[in-house]
Amino acid sequence: MIEMHATIPEGINFSDLQLSRDAEDGAVVFAMEPIEAICEASGLDIEEIVDGPEPTICVLIAAWYEIHLQRGGEPDPVQEDFLEETRLELERGFGFTYPPGHA
Repeated sequence: MIEMHATIPEGINFSDLQLSRDAEDGAVVFAMEPIEAICEASGLDIEEIVDGPEPTICVLIAAWYEIHLQRGGEPDPVQEDFLEETRLELERGFGFTYPPGHA
């Protein structure tokens, strides 16, 4: 299990990620500025988080989203779609993906 301690700086909101899906391949696309601010506030190496041998950017975003919802934040349709896709892959096995917006 990956354990990470991160600080979300004051004024940084989950919606600042501006999550979307690439129309070509369905990859999740997001703004890097909020991630950079979190890494700086937390003393985390952004290169390791995003491009390291075991990138943890998805873990960071998922944990942040969970806290966002617990604090009464609005559901994000892109993150919800991604979480459902992940749930289905775990439930039914890996090796397939859905077109964007069709999980």
